[in-house]
Amino acid sequence: MTPKIAIIGSGPTGIYTLKGLVGKSEPLSITIFESESDPGKGTPYHPALNDRAMLSNIASIELPPVCETLMDWLLRQTDEELQRFGIERANINEREFYPRVVLGEFLYAQFSQLLNIGKANGHTIEVKASHRVADIELRPADIRLSVTAPDGEALEFAFDHVVMATGHDFPETTEIRPGYYVSPWPAPVLKSIKPCKVGILGTSLSGIDALITVATAHGSFLLDEQGDLQYHALPDTEGLHVTMMSRKGVLPEADFYCEIPYRPLQFCTEAAIENVIATRRHDLLDAVFELFKAELVFCDPEYASRIGLSQLTVETVAKAYFQDRETTPPFVWAARNLAEAEANKLRHYTVEWRYAILRMHEVIALAIPHLNEKDLERFHRHFKTVFVDDYATVPHASIRRLLALHRAGKLDIVALGNDSDIDNKAVERGAIVHGGNQTLQFDAFIDATGQHTLSARDIPFPTLKKQGVVRKATTSVSSPLVGVEDQLVRTGGIDLDDKFRPIFQDNLTNQLYCGSIAFLLHKLPFVQGITSARDIGYTVSQAILDTKKTSVLEVA
Repeated sequence: MTPKIAIIGSGPTGIYTLKGLVGKSEPLSITIFESESDPGKGTPYHPALNDRAMLSNIASIELPPVCETLMDWLLRQTDEELQRFGIERANINEREFYPRVVLGEFLYAQFSQLLNIGKANGHTIEVKASHRVADIELRPADIRLSVTAPDGEALEFAFDHVVMATGHDFPETTEIRPGYYVSPWPAPVLKSIKPCKVGILGTSLSGIDALITVATAHGSFLLDEQGDLQYHALPDTEGLHVTMMSRKGVLPEADFYCEIPYRPLQFCTEAAIENVIATRRHDLLDAVFELFKAELVFCDPEYASRIGLSQLTVETVAKAYFQDRETTPPFVWAARNLAEAEANKLRHYTVEWRYAILRMHEVIALAIPHLNEKDLERFHRHFKTVFVDDYATVPHASIRRLLALHRAGKLDIVALGNDSDIDNKAVERGAIVHGGNQTLQFDAFIDATGQHTLSARDIPFPTLKKQGVVRKATTSVSSPLVGVEDQLVRTGGIDLDDKFRPIFQDNLTNQLYCGSIAFLLHKLPFVQGITSARDIGYTVSQAILDTKKTSVLEVA
């Protein structure tokens, strides 16, 4: 019989899963469920959810091709289409950054091509737009989906394999109290914010997205005679002032030039990480940190000496890493860093310490699922932020916009420190923020801290939750006592095998695949963005095809 496969979601993870399935294999029956009316664009890139001014932070050279690269797709667009996107043909290159909605158009085009390829290769593919999967039930031989159709009708389907490619988990209702927004998405909602005192929690790209959405509702960015970007406020918007806040009060750095594909690491290699996983059970994180230090010294001894790397520990490395930025006014640092990044890009110069940390994060991620409870907490609290800051750089245009808004008197940055409090009940609109030895009141407040980690209790499918097959993730804690077995400690996220399938003992099918980013973050902290979607999609699609091959062999 033809295997029946359901993919829930048609964003990047669903698209790369589909890519892995539609090759010239035995025929498959694939059904794609998408809650939005226009499939194939993904929440972070959908035009209904993102402002046209929002920029993505992944360039064509970094974006894994689907049927073609982003740059090739752009080059074959008509001049009219490029004008609609706000892109000049002469400026198209593999290291350029484009608006999120442009990536949405690219993904939609790739999705459409995959549908045609799949059908040409003999697969049956059905796309059900505006269909929301309301429930999932595992059964001994198949998986039942309960689906709500566009007209509200309740439908039921049975599949051999189901892929949860639901991506980001953003609330349907953003403004939960007057002037208090729990997410920057959907962005058009932020356009309704009046020119007032606006607080934005978060200084990463999500926070910048929220800022630019509000700013472009009340003004525009234009180049002056010297070619510098300036912000021009509309009349009667004098009351607009935005304060961005974070624990450290630092801005992300501008995207830095580096060699792609990556040069190989010398000390912090996959083989070295696998070795310490196998041999250093009680002090695994410290062993990983020693490899990190060895690589950084090898790649950039001057930087290692400057931050005193030899004396640093897991607990103190982040403080040394951020020291210069935290002690320099944020916009002074941003202007200086932007000038450096622009100069390095022009001369193709790589800053070795930044490049080393960037290359190491994916290798070190291999060790995270093996950390015991104490080391996992140490990693998340102290070490992770170094890697996240290094790879979460932002487009140069984003920094230019921040500087323009600051020069116009419209933007400030505040460090809240480790102890802060946000109160949205003591005021009629917005919120009051206590932190950094000050109290700030805002008429509008936006939480732009990004996707939060979800766990088993957050699974949105009641029957799946009731069955108890999706469990909170655990990590092995080695007992120091002879003869005492290791214990499993719950850590957050959900328990999955290396094919992203829930781990359970019940006599039920194990062909449910969880590729939803929010449930993977705790044990896979660097699972973010389109490259991770490609990796998940490849793993899941190959697992499905391998299962199909095994079934054929068993029948034979």
